[in-house]
Amino acid sequence: MAARDRLKSRMLRLLKEDEEFRYAVAGLLGLEEILKRLDRNEQELVRLREDMAKMFEKHEERFARIEEEIVRIWQEIERLREDMIKGFERHDLELAKLREDMVKGFERHDMEIARLREDMMKGFDAMNRRISALGARWGLESEEAFREGLRGILEKELGLKVERWTAFDETGSVFGHPSQVEVDVAVSNGRVMLIEVSSHVKQADVAALVKKAELYERTTGRRPDRLIVVTPFAEERAMEAALKLGVEIYTRV
Repeated sequence: MAARDRLKSRMLRLLKEDEEFRYAVAGLLGLEEILKRLDRNEQELVRLREDMAKMFEKHEERFARIEEEIVRIWQEIERLREDMIKGFERHDLELAKLREDMVKGFERHDMEIARLREDMMKGFDAMNRRISALGARWGLESEEAFREGLRGILEKELGLKVERWTAFDETGSVFGHPSQVEVDVAVSNGRVMLIEVSSHVKQADVAALVKKAELYERTTGRRPDRLIVVTPFAEERAMEAALKLGVEIYTRV
């Protein structure tokens, strides 16, 4: 112990008295501290390297999963593209079939329209024949012939004497200007009937018969008991006017 104490005492004295020795010792002490720190840093670097390796492993696993997910997505996109292509092909086929069906439908439609047009023409022809026959029956082609036929029916079947009454309307009360006025007159049991025969009776024809009756009364002094219109066709307004003015319209004889 004495030797150790002496060494310690000497070293302390040298540290106090010998500046060079003091710096050398201080340098040794600092280098040791640096070496210790380097050892600690190296240990930290080893742990950091290990942590980074573990982190890279995790990231590699994550990147691998991401890459797998990307591959799966692209596979889904490829399948979707294939499905879309097949769908477009089916769509084109369906459109082609629809176009074909529409063309056939239009062809059938045109044929049906042609048949309908043909049927309509046949119907119009039949209607024209019936109208011609009706005209021949009612005198549409010749009102005068129809009037003579009606006069014969009234005289032979009903025993009525039908005469054509004419007068000149100087004041123009019937047609709005001075003119010759004609109307058929039938007398039965003292009753006077004015009869107007026409193929087509309008509202103005009904009003004209009423005015003829007024002229007949002023001229002859006798008031007609009945005003009669015989026609195969009377317009709706003519029927309404006849109902209001007390004129009888007969469309069947």
